Amino acid sequence: MTSLLRRSLTARTVLVTVLLASLSVIAIGGFLSYSLANSFYQNRLSQVLGETERAVSSVQTTVAAASLNDETALQNLLNSIVPSLEIAGGSSTRQVALLRSPDQPQLQLFQSPISQDLDLASIPEDLRAEVRQSAGSLTFTPVQLVREDIFVPGITVGANLAIPVAGNFELYLVFDLSAEQQALELVQNALAAGGIVLILLISGVSYLVTRRLVGPVERAAGAAQNISQGKLDERLPERGEDVMAVLAKSFNKMAGSLQQQIEQLDSLSRMQRRFVSDVSHELRTPLTTIKLAGEVIFGNRAKLDPALTRSAELLQDQIDRFEKLLGDLLEISRYDAGAVVADFESHDLNAVVGAAIESIEPLAKSKGCEINVELPGKPAMAELDAKRIERLLRNLLSNAIEHGESKPIHVQVGENTQAVAVCVSDSGVGMSRAQLERVFDRFWRADPARQRSVGGTGLGLAIAREDSSLHRGWLQVWSKPKRGTSFRLTLPKQRDSVIANSPLPLPPRSMEA
Repeated sequence: MTSLLRRSLTARTVLVTVLLASLSVIAIGGFLSYSLANSFYQNRLSQVLGETERAVSSVQTTVAAASLNDETALQNLLNSIVPSLEIAGGSSTRQVALLRSPDQPQLQLFQSPISQDLDLASIPEDLRAEVRQSAGSLTFTPVQLVREDIFVPGITVGANLAIPVAGNFELYLVFDLSAEQQALELVQNALAAGGIVLILLISGVSYLVTRRLVGPVERAAGAAQNISQGKLDERLPERGEDVMAVLAKSFNKMAGSLQQQIEQLDSLSRMQRRFVSDVSHELRTPLTTIKLAGEVIFGNRAKLDPALTRSAELLQDQIDRFEKLLGDLLEISRYDAGAVVADFESHDLNAVVGAAIESIEPLAKSKGCEINVELPGKPAMAELDAKRIERLLRNLLSNAIEHGESKPIHVQVGENTQAVAVCVSDSGVGMSRAQLERVFDRFWRADPARQRSVGGTGLGLAIAREDSSLHRGWLQVWSKPKRGTSFRLTLPKQRDSVIANSPLPLPPRSMEA
């Protein structure tokens, strides 16, 4: 559910709409229910007070007109009052109690008549106290009545009665409001049912409206995603003249322009790659001729005067550098054309690392740089192209020597169940974060003005990254200014497997502090 709400704008919109509608319906329903309940209560209270006032007047008239010769006649009169008031007024839910005030002298024959099923608990002592203190006015209080073990609302109304000979009495009428309660519950149930139906209708309408409005946006998002995945011919249907139609037209226009620009850039990229490949191939023949002529001149440099001898040496160095640059350009062009095929065989990475170090050893000695090697105690076997991996490692080692400031270089080999790895670390100048982002770019150097011992082409690390990708491996770098740089190459043991983690940490633990 959470993922659906996070991904679907329609679901979020409908949910918010339903929640707001539900809160509104609950608030309105609660207000109407309260208003109706208060209206029912006030109307019934007015009727109750009117009935009580008439009952009190009737009792006073009856008592005044009666000839009360003795206590027995008085008691009989009092006993007749209760049934007459139960019937009077046309209400069958009215009960009566005629109670003698506690401050009156008790007469033996006088009893307080009450309705047969009346519970005196419905006449609270607080109400009786208020009735005794009232000066002929009516006093009432809401009460809870028990009907067949069920609590129902009611109203108890009390008034003072002055009866000759007998003294002061309190007349109480208890009214049952269960009929009004049932009517109120009926109305509340109708409001609840209507509210549920209204919420369902709002939900359906909001879903339809939201789908109508959000649908084109979702289709536009899907089309944009398809375009990002390379489906440049993706377009939206254009219907009508509303805002969504304008959106579709604008999107299609943008997609068309983007497709055109991407196709132009792709065409220019192909032309550039073809140009580099063609130029590289075309230069090989004159370069071969120049190299042969240069070797002849270089071989006879002893017969030349000192100035020409130095020129012959410089010419030979630049021819070698030109040849290396041309070879790197051809290699890059093969990668761009997708024409590189690796020769995978099972090799011991320890041996490949040893061969790379051996070939780079003369350069390290000339720079006064020591290479320390840490190998595992057993062969690190993996399916790889030994020539390409050795070339990659030579490039990493030459960079470490060039930028290591004659400090020791550490080479570490590791393995686990899935992969093998080699880490080349130096303690030289290091690189900043901005330089790290471009370290694998073609023809990029961290410091172009720096004096180099090795005539690099600026393509070594770019080719190294392509070689690692060809093996489905990782070539990662860590560097800090004035702390050094560490390159880690991780390769799968089987060429078709996927690497989960590297056997070696990056940076090495010795460089973490």
